[in-house]
Amino acid sequence: MATTRTTFTLEEPLADQARRLGVNVSAAARDGVAAAVRAALVEIDRAAYRDNPEIVDLAWTEAEAWGDE
Repeated sequence: MATTRTTFTLEEPLADQARRLGVNVSAAARDGVAAAVRAALVEIDRAAYRDNPEIVDLAWTEAEAWGDE
């Protein structure tokens, strides 16, 4: 997977504490950005559903069940 280099700013006390505790700041930042992206995608999906909710299709006479049967 290709990566890109980026820069961000931490308050000095937080950066000092991270160093003292051996926190991998790059990994923590990567995890934090990934979590923020997931949360943003969930919110976009919820907003799309609020704007265009599913409606019952009376012409649909069969239901599909997915999963273990």
